[in-house]
Amino acid sequence: MADPSFDVVSKVDRQEVDNALNQAAKELATRFDFRGTGATVTWAGADAMTIEAETAERCRAAIDVVKDKLVKRGVSLKSFEVDEPAASGKVYRATGRILQGISQDKAKEIAKAVRDEKLKGVQAQIQGDQLRVSGKKKDDLQAVIALLRDRDFGVALQFTNYR
Repeated sequence: MADPSFDVVSKVDRQEVDNALNQAAKELATRFDFRGTGATVTWAGADAMTIEAETAERCRAAIDVVKDKLVKRGVSLKSFEVDEPAASGKVYRATGRILQGISQDKAKEIAKAVRDEKLKGVQAQIQGDQLRVSGKKKDDLQAVIALLRDRDFGVALQFTNYR
């Protein structure tokens, strides 16, 4: 039988992000302090969104509403990146992106952290935009999961395919 293993991934549930965006758009349309400011939130492609308002201050407030809704839907803010509002004609526009996958640099950093722990028989392999950690004992793998949860690598990590 193969050694026990698990995958370290950074994925976001697209449906939860869509729900958060819809809730934010509804709140921007109904909240008193956003009336008449032209504040809107819309999808701009598969993993990007556009946040617009008539002033930079209202655009930043709309970004805060989107972040609040993402947190309430269980989406980590480490998976959401947004630009500063910039003037675009008569409106201020900010572009937000949903980050998926672990970059090569972060994967190397995570693999090094696993190696530095010096657990016997535990290896980390980079496989595309995820990391596979395998070892002889399940207890060692659980120790690696605890280690990775305690450290901040700047990306939202999930642990899948634990077997």
